[in-house]
Amino acid sequence: MGVRVEGFVPASVLPLLLTMVFYLGPFVHSAMDDPDGFTGELQSALDVRSWRLCVRDAVWLRNQVVAPVTEELVFRGAMLPMLVPCTGPTAAIFVAPLFFGVAHFHHIIEQRRLGKDSMSVILLVAGMQFLYTTLFGAFTAFIFMRTGHVVGPVLCHSFCNSQGLPDVTSALQHPQRPALLFSYLMGILLFLVLLFPLTDPFFYSAIPVCSLAPPPTSVC
Repeated sequence: MGVRVEGFVPASVLPLLLTMVFYLGPFVHSAMDDPDGFTGELQSALDVRSWRLCVRDAVWLRNQVVAPVTEELVFRGAMLPMLVPCTGPTAAIFVAPLFFGVAHFHHIIEQRRLGKDSMSVILLVAGMQFLYTTLFGAFTAFIFMRTGHVVGPVLCHSFCNSQGLPDVTSALQHPQRPALLFSYLMGILLFLVLLFPLTDPFFYSAIPVCSLAPPPTSVC
């Protein structure tokens, strides 16, 4: 399930760094809107009092700790080693996230009970959520397959939950739109350039996921 000591430190740091690179645009966006700039954002991130309040908040713990750990252990650590012998590594990266996306459809029931939106709006939101959770699931599946560790997907999941989706609409309306859009574009380009180098199995003492399950003939 990708829980092991060998290569633990790089598996904790490099995938998270890669994910933070993708969020370069939102980071610059927040710094531009903060009167203290990057310094203010850094101070806010390192504020001990704020962290103490967070760890006492049940909702924060659910979103940043419980959900990332449980979902990554189930959908990456447990599911991928079973899928690989049946579908092959590449297909498994794209098949497993479909289950991850469908697992978020329970929000439809929650929103329906609240009754704040029409059913068409609820379904539209659910469809968008299915799309981005599936894409994110493919990314974390890729990390798991490349590193052989589940800690990277867990930390990336927690980080993305804390940041949310990049607010591209707000960026398009920003007074410093050209510079901001450039930072968004650079974040995406750097992410693509670093995707394979930072997930190179060489760094992680990686055990191929396909070796964790029996041969295809005995499974499928």
